[in-house]
Amino acid sequence: MFGLFASALPEEPREARRTGRRLWLLGVPTTLAWAAAGWSGALGILDSFRLMSLNRVDAWGDGAGPAASLVLFFSLSVMVASSLGFAMLWGGGMSLGRMGVGFRASSLAAALGVALGGGVAIPSWTPPEAVGHRLPLPGGKAEPWSDVDWVVYYEPYLVPAVAGLTALVLIVVLLRTFLREAEADDRAQSLRRLGRQVTGHLTQVEFTNVWVMGNPRFAVRVRFPTETGEREITTTMVTPLFRAPSQGSTVRVRYDPHDPDAVLVEPDPAGGPFGYAPPG
Repeated sequence: MFGLFASALPEEPREARRTGRRLWLLGVPTTLAWAAAGWSGALGILDSFRLMSLNRVDAWGDGAGPAASLVLFFSLSVMVASSLGFAMLWGGGMSLGRMGVGFRASSLAAALGVALGGGVAIPSWTPPEAVGHRLPLPGGKAEPWSDVDWVVYYEPYLVPAVAGLTALVLIVVLLRTFLREAEADDRAQSLRRLGRQVTGHLTQVEFTNVWVMGNPRFAVRVRFPTETGEREITTTMVTPLFRAPSQGSTVRVRYDPHDPDAVLVEPDPAGGPFGYAPPG
C-alpha cells in the first residue's frame, strides 16, 4: 500500500510561500519586458516581412530607419526578458518539480507579455497596398492571394490571439498546480494536528537521485503499528542532508484511522544523525 502524503521538512511550506512570492515579483518585470519585445518585434520585424510577403515590395528600403531602431529595441528587450525568465526558472527552487513550476511561470510571463505587446501594436501595423492580390510586377498581372497570404494578412490579430490562448492554458495549468499543492499541504497540516502519531521503522531505503530545496529525497518502506495491527507502506521522504534515513532507523508517522491512504511520514525529531534513535 502506498502512502498518500510524502514527508516534508518543517520549513518546506514556508519555503514554498517564499518561492511563490519570488515568482510573482519576477513575473511582473518579465511580463513587461516580453510586452516590449512583442510590441517592437511586431512592428520592427513582422510588419516588414508581412508587407514583403503580401506585396512583393522592399520594405527595408529608404524608409527602414524606424524599423531598424525597433529591431535594436526588440533585441534589447528579448535579452532582458530572457534573463528575467531564466531567473524565474531558478527562482522556483532547485528541485525538478519546483523548476517545472518556474518554467511554466516564466512561459506564462512570456506568452502574456507577447499578447499584451502584440495587442498594443495592432493599430500601428502598416496596411498592405493591395488586399486580395499581390502588386503586379512590371509588365505582369496581379496574382490573387493564397490561403497562406490571408493568414499572413491577419497576422496582427493572430499573433496576440495565439499568445493570449497560450497564456490562458498556462494560467489554468499553474492554477491546478497551486491548488493541488495547497490541498496536499492542508491535508498534511490536518494530519499533523489531528492524526494519530506513532513511531515507525524503515525496512527499506533507496535514494531517488532527486534533491528538494537542497535536501535529498528517498523512497522508503515504513512499518508502523495501528489499532488494527501492523501496517507497511511505501512513500518518499525528504530529510536534511546529515539526517539521511537508513534501514532500521525510526521515523515519526501520523495517520488517519478512518482513511487508510492518509499517512504522513517525517524524520523522527528524537532520532540522532542519519536517522538512528539515540540509545536509552
